This record gives sequence, C-alpha cells and structure tokens, in this order.
Amino acid sequence: MTLVNSAPVCAYPNQLIPLLEQLYQERTLLTYPAGGNIPLQHQDLHFVYRGVAQLHTVHVDGGETIVGLCGPSMAFGRAITTVEPYWATALTEIDLLPFSMAEVEASPGLMAGIFPQLIRRLQQTESWLAISGQRLVSDRLRAVLIQLAQDFGHVESGGVRIRLRLTHHQLATLIGTTRVTVTRLLRDFRDEGWLNVQQRQLILSPQMVGLACNN
Repeated sequence: MTLVNSAPVCAYPNQLIPLLEQLYQERTLLTYPAGGNIPLQHQDLHFVYRGVAQLHTVHVDGGETIVGLCGPSMAFGRAITTVEPYWATALTEIDLLPFSMAEVEASPGLMAGIFPQLIRRLQQTESWLAISGQRLVSDRLRAVLIQLAQDFGHVESGGVRIRLRLTHHQLATLIGTTRVTVTRLLRDFRDEGWLNVQQRQLILSPQMVGLACNN
C-alpha cells in the first residue's frame, strides 16, 4: 500500500522558526527535560522551537485536564489565556524561546509570524471542545486519536504514526475518563484493525485519519 499524502500530516507553513532565528540569534533557548515543569510568568509568551509542551488546569473537584498540546512554532503562555490555575510541562524534551508581550507588540514581523500559529491553537481548542461534547467515551477517544494524528502525525508505510509517547493516563485526562477505560478501548481499537502500537507510539490507519491510499 502506498500513501498518497507525504509526511507530516499537518502541513501548516512553518515560517516562524526561521524568522526567530533571523531576528533573535543571540537569545538563549530554554531547555526542559521530558516531564519537567515550565515556569510561566504573567504577560509572557513561550515559542516552541523543538519538542512538545502540554498545558494543564485542574477543576474544583480536583480532576486534572490537559487543555492543549503545543508543538514546534506554536506559542503558549499566561498572556493568551484566562484559565486559572494554568501550568505547562514538557511532554518531550523541549526548547523554548520566551518573549514578553511588550516585545511581541513592538515587532510587526513577530506579530505577523505568530498569527498563523495562534490560529492553529484556536483550531485545536475548538476541536477538543467538540470532542469533549461527545457522549460516548469510545467516540471521544477515537476522535482525540484522529486529532492527534492530524496535528502531530507522520505518514509511514504502515499508517500515520503519532510521534508522542502518551500514557494511558494522559489520554484519559484528555477525554475525562479513567486509565482502565482507555486501556480497554485501545485494545478494542486494535481488534478493529485501525490502530497499532509500536514502541509506545500509536499508529492509525490512513483511512481513519482521512488520507487516500493506493493498493
């Protein structure tokens, strides 16, 4: 089987990182290990140079929710959210370039560069909101896997690999269920034939992600 689409699945123009390299050559990147906490200051933005950050909040009942995943070129920070509490951790080892909102507002080039990435965040947020409204847990998990494949997937000969090592607990947090339920549903999805797991990474069939293929 030969896939028509080429990797990666999500092909947004990635012009922000070259722009940052041109404008801020002397600025030092902040590096955090996988699982590390990322300190957030008010009125600051963090641009992801490499890696993936996950954004969290907690409800009054103590339940934690992941409210976003930010990959290369995407921006996050307290300056663009009203969620409280709100914190960020490194899902993978990550390199970040921090800016104050005053610096962003003073640079028309930087403002133009981050605009498409803020649109990506908005699209991701609305997709996750739509997913959270689905009644069946199985539908929510299926939908979030498809969304992750579209946002972070790479096309391979065997399907679309989500190059993130998400634990069953993290997936459960994304959709508001238990780790045990996610484990059971992932087994069901594998039995249905459209999901595979290799080296703790999930691989979806191209048809499930909406890609055409030639046999």
